[in-house]
Amino acid sequence: MSRPISPAPDGRALRSQRNREAIVDAMLELIEEGSQQPTAEQVADFTGLGIRTVFRHLSDSERLFEAINARVSAEAAPLLQAARPEGDLRERVKMLVRVRSRFFERVAVYKRAGALKRWRSPFLRGRHGALVKELRMDLLRWLPELEGESSNLIDALDLLTSFEAWDRLRTEQDLGQKRALATIERSVLALVGEFAPA
Repeated sequence: MSRPISPAPDGRALRSQRNREAIVDAMLELIEEGSQQPTAEQVADFTGLGIRTVFRHLSDSERLFEAINARVSAEAAPLLQAARPEGDLRERVKMLVRVRSRFFERVAVYKRAGALKRWRSPFLRGRHGALVKELRMDLLRWLPELEGESSNLIDALDLLTSFEAWDRLRTEQDLGQKRALATIERSVLALVGEFAPA
């Protein structure tokens, strides 16, 4: 019995996919270079695509945000997931803070750019909320001693190890990475000292 012949790929669909990938590449590069809200003109210049083509893809912003998020997540998520909690409480606190600082440094430009558009993007709001929950669960993975502790203590540690705390130290307070890391590490160690066994 002969096998059914698969339809040839639609040339327009393939071209549209290639254009979308080029636009995602451009957006990532422009954001990395410091343009938190790349314009259609910047993207067109970067990609060599016509301005109408760029506008058409940029108008489907939710799909574009999904593609950008997928790329950033594929690179940055392993920075959080690869490390394994080992050692005593103090050693795990220090490693947790180091792991998060590397992750936050990698995603910072994208988080700042996303924050500018989050209010009008259901996708970005959803991803932000999901990351907040993931980081809180990850906190308990690193510090299982927190299970059963007061929610105020967990909330405080969650805040101290958040992107927002890291970003404030790096941008508003203009601290270098080492000083920001030392500041958060000292704060977290002081808090966990309240419930650490003697």
